[in-house]
Amino acid sequence: MQTPGFFRNAQQWFFRTPERALNQAYEAAQMIEAIEREYFGGNPISARYGSYGDSAMDYFQAELKKYLNLIKVRMAEFRTSRTVIRVSDARIMEVDLSTPEADELAVNVVDRQAVLFRKLRLIDEVLARYAALETPPERVITLTEGANGSLASAQSTQVLRAKADQSRGQANGSIDSPSDSREGLSDRVNVLPRSILRTVDRIRQDLDPNAEEEVVQEFRTSKARTTAAIRFLLLLVIVPLLTQQFTKTFLVGPVVDHFRQDRQADVFLNVEMEEEALHELQQFEERLRFEVLIGKAPPLSELNIERQVREKATKIEEEYRQRSADAIKNIFADLVAAGAFALLLITRKQDVANLKSFMDEIVYGLSDSAKAFIIILFTDIFVGFHSPHGWEVLLEGLSRHLGFPANREFIFLFIATFPVILDTVFKYWIFRYLNRISPSAVATYKNMNE
Repeated sequence: MQTPGFFRNAQQWFFRTPERALNQAYEAAQMIEAIEREYFGGNPISARYGSYGDSAMDYFQAELKKYLNLIKVRMAEFRTSRTVIRVSDARIMEVDLSTPEADELAVNVVDRQAVLFRKLRLIDEVLARYAALETPPERVITLTEGANGSLASAQSTQVLRAKADQSRGQANGSIDSPSDSREGLSDRVNVLPRSILRTVDRIRQDLDPNAEEEVVQEFRTSKARTTAAIRFLLLLVIVPLLTQQFTKTFLVGPVVDHFRQDRQADVFLNVEMEEEALHELQQFEERLRFEVLIGKAPPLSELNIERQVREKATKIEEEYRQRSADAIKNIFADLVAAGAFALLLITRKQDVANLKSFMDEIVYGLSDSAKAFIIILFTDIFVGFHSPHGWEVLLEGLSRHLGFPANREFIFLFIATFPVILDTVFKYWIFRYLNRISPSAVATYKNMNE
């Protein structure tokens, strides 16, 4: 009894194969356009139009490849099935939401062929756009003409590339960059100097009726990236601090206090703490006797002096017992905070890439004198002549925070090796990257350093 229904459903599924394949290819093209609008400012998915890290670009390229392959497979299925199955030309109903002034929804009757052509046009545009990016420069114009049917689309594509390359070159602070090889059509002509042709191209771009919309879109994209980068930077600072305090106060603290509430627990975690306590008690006793001798304090018997010294020793014991407990709490709380920091870096790779791009724009967007000033400031602080004193204070404070004894040999060995390694890294970065990106900043740095 159910066999006719089964064959009827199979027949309907078979006859809807062209429409189903076209819809799937159309949805894949829409997904590519959504990624372009959301992350690349409406430009093609390419490293030239987005400041992302290698991991993020690998993800975007994988998504692009997946959707392009899906489009190609479904369009092959559409063309094959359309040769044997006739696409229905029945009239369908489409709801028009583009009339905000209307109180009621305007329902338009549209031919199915019109919808089909609209989907095919979007699919052809997406395929032609990425076919042009994957083709050598001498064939870009020919393929774009064949896909869109006019030379104007090829010119607009190259104008968009030139704008993106120009903005990226300004952000990096360099004039001559590899992006000069991807200039407008007029730059291919060598009859006139390139500076004049660039000026003509810039005027033509400024007179473009869509230039204002593109600038607004670029500003919105830049604003969103900057906001996300600052928000993530605050998270990197606030989340570990809050995690450390919360863990120390509510998780690790009660456990440590429970096990150390016994009076038999060690008061001092290391010998240095014990020496500090003895020195403090000795100073108190000597000060007390000195004040009695000069008449600043009333005369005291040896019994009263011993009693006050004993009370001071009890206070010192409680103080160092609490200090030892805090050091133990800090060890576990700092480990949890470091884990929270690492978890943020692992789970928020896109935000890490945005933050890196944001920092690059700030650093490379500074003037040459500002770059040289910052480099000299950091090198003098961390590897300069007076830096060993700062490293010594920093390491001693870290040891006191964790309850470890300040090993002088380790501190001196660290000061003798780590600043040297850091100075080598600074010099290599200046020679390898900054000298290539901003040679004038390197020259300014050398003049200021001399």
